[in-house]
Amino acid sequence: MTKDKIIAATSEALRALLDDPLLPAEIRRELAAEYAVIEGYLRKLEQGELHIAIFGRVSVGKSSLANALLGRNEFSVSPLHGETRLPQRELVGTVAGHSVVVIDTPGIDEAGGEEREGLALAAAEMADLILLVVDGDVTTSEISAARHLATLGRPMMLVLNKKDRYTGAQLALLLERLRMHVAGLIDPQHVFAVASHPPPQRVLKISADGSESEHLRELKPDLGALNTRIERILSAEGNELKALSAGLYAASVSDQVARRTMALRANIGDRLIRNYALGKGVAVALTPVPLADLAAAAASDIALIVHLSRLYGLPMTRTEAISFVGTVAGQLVALFGALWGIHAASSVLKGLTGGLSTALTAALQGALAYYGAYVVGRAAERYLENGKSWGAAGAKRVLADLVASLDRQSILNEAREQILARLKNRQTRAD
Repeated sequence: MTKDKIIAATSEALRALLDDPLLPAEIRRELAAEYAVIEGYLRKLEQGELHIAIFGRVSVGKSSLANALLGRNEFSVSPLHGETRLPQRELVGTVAGHSVVVIDTPGIDEAGGEEREGLALAAAEMADLILLVVDGDVTTSEISAARHLATLGRPMMLVLNKKDRYTGAQLALLLERLRMHVAGLIDPQHVFAVASHPPPQRVLKISADGSESEHLRELKPDLGALNTRIERILSAEGNELKALSAGLYAASVSDQVARRTMALRANIGDRLIRNYALGKGVAVALTPVPLADLAAAAASDIALIVHLSRLYGLPMTRTEAISFVGTVAGQLVALFGALWGIHAASSVLKGLTGGLSTALTAALQGALAYYGAYVVGRAAERYLENGKSWGAAGAKRVLADLVASLDRQSILNEAREQILARLKNRQTRAD
């Protein structure tokens, strides 16, 4: 696949994620920030930008390194602790044929700066290339940051800033220690030493008359091999880096969408099943005609299945729902036929007594109807989660496992209490 095709394919995948018509509105609202980031990735790909995030503790020289990469002083450089409050961005121009955006992030170790640390991590997650800056041997917080950043899957470099503080021998020893500390996290060839903002040099000037005077001479940043390596990477892998970071982030969002959609469906499905079960239980308890309540119960189960199938984005026709309910009912009769025998007997008993025994039998029959609807609903969830299939185990095994996992007595007691409360409220309103 050519470089242009890599970018086009990645853009198409991002667009499909943004425009997914099956995404529940509630999930889209919950992930609004993440979807805004994906839109940012799309714009970045369209504009051909590549983002470099500079990450590290406060006062290690992140802003001065950003300025050195830019070739101009755009970022605030201050001796004040934690001067960078928010991620700052500046378009560099063109490097190896790519437009590059340098992102200077807040420090990771500032007291009370958890929110700013979170902003820094978010900026690093959006980046195509990460520079982790230190100014000496690594600290515990820097190692922790390196481990976290490595999980993002972005290319990362370790940059030792302020190399002008060390002699040649000291610098070589320190770089070796740094490579050892980040082994397995950062490629040893991606550990560099720079002087992004070297202090002015005192220069002694001797005049023609022999008088001496001193003045300060500003020194240019010394990025050494770091600049060369960045240019090589951008030239050889720029498009792949853009596609990689966008694709990794999109995959992360897709996983979040899947998890939240499942949680949302489970939550809504639970309410739906319980509402249908209660409605069915009350309706059965109140229906005085022998066995007519059983027909109403079946109709309620069918409506529940149709509703759940729409929730899972796998709509079932009424005919499919009837077939599903028939399959479940048949398996449940085989599992505990006595339960449904009691259900039918209580229905006939209500009719034979002219409704006088309703108070004695309605709650029991309603609770059984509630339980039946509850089992049907949970079975439908498993069937739909498996793509409208019982799987290799088949309906009998799935339903047997489902029934075994449920606390039947607890469900029946809960149903009976709710139905009695509804019947009592109904009687109170009638009086």
